[in-house]
Amino acid sequence: MKKYVPTWHDDEVRALSELAAGFFDREIVAHIEKWDAQHRIDREVWLEAGKLGLLCCSIPEEYGGGGGTFAHDLAVFEAQGYAGDLAFGVAVHSGIVPHYILEYGTEEQKKTWLPGMATGEIIGAIGMTEPGAGSDLKAIKTTAVRDGDEYVINGSKTFITNGSSADVIVMAVKTDPKAGAKGVSMVIVDLRDQPGFAVGRVLDKVGQLAADTSELSFTDVRIPVSNLLGDVEGQGFGQLMAQLVQERLIIGAQASGAMRRAIDDTVAYTKGREAFGQSLFELQNTAFELAECQTIARTCEVFLDHCIQSHLRGELDGAEAAMVKYWLTDKQCEVVDRCVQLHGGYGYMREYLIARMYQDARVQRIYAGANEVMKSIIAKAL
Repeated sequence: MKKYVPTWHDDEVRALSELAAGFFDREIVAHIEKWDAQHRIDREVWLEAGKLGLLCCSIPEEYGGGGGTFAHDLAVFEAQGYAGDLAFGVAVHSGIVPHYILEYGTEEQKKTWLPGMATGEIIGAIGMTEPGAGSDLKAIKTTAVRDGDEYVINGSKTFITNGSSADVIVMAVKTDPKAGAKGVSMVIVDLRDQPGFAVGRVLDKVGQLAADTSELSFTDVRIPVSNLLGDVEGQGFGQLMAQLVQERLIIGAQASGAMRRAIDDTVAYTKGREAFGQSLFELQNTAFELAECQTIARTCEVFLDHCIQSHLRGELDGAEAAMVKYWLTDKQCEVVDRCVQLHGGYGYMREYLIARMYQDARVQRIYAGANEVMKSIIAKAL
């Protein structure tokens, strides 16, 4: 079947996608047993990604980035999905954290953090979720109380991607606990040799075993007031809502890549395995299942293409970003599940990529706002 070529894939983006695909196969998937066992991907892998130009692709060159558009970053994330890896926290590091700093940071903040993030020498994390606050970001309880020229931070965060590896975290805090959403601010916290900061356990997850998703605690952690993102306190909730549009697009790109890989691997498997005197692929049920999965994946690709083009023009709104996140991750889970079934018992063995993709896919419907929240956002726009 003819491969769909997205309109956002120009020659440069396609070349970057191919480079990223080789990196993920060589550096992540080829060593997945090691990464899974240690629940962390070595820092050398981050440095290699930096050398290849796969980090912070859309950050301007003056701050050490690739100087491309966000399409270049999305090419990396889509390639990651196709590789069958969702454990390497590159989407958070490149697609989320640096854009808070680029969009809302001072010149000093940009020059301090962005070049090191582009080389992989500084690993970034985002701190939103807390033990008692997930999709409802207004409910966070971590506080940043001003004391002279410093903020004193107390609280905890959980489900933090890159949690045990991160050198810096962009974090949502309450600078005014009584003001609800208007009391939320975003701050930059240098985690290196930081008194009062502690990494808790690396969480025992169903999937994405190689990801060092962690609990973090902050006890009287002091940071300069100049680490606030934005001109004044209380802008954090608006900053979060604006940046979540891009985050949800990232997840859609990963989901699209994952669906295509699941189908490609399952077509190859069913054509090579025999049952009842013929290949599995020749059985009508198998052929129809894969025809349906391919149709789902193709329609998702086209919708993703539309949303990416809208985003590149600065026109993608919150409702449509919610649509692409909710729909593509739901379909990712459906397609991967159906492909597991066509693998039979082998589809349940982690030595097969499809089994690991099955484990990894489920959380896509939860983070960056649960899919039920996405439906609420869409409904409010009707």
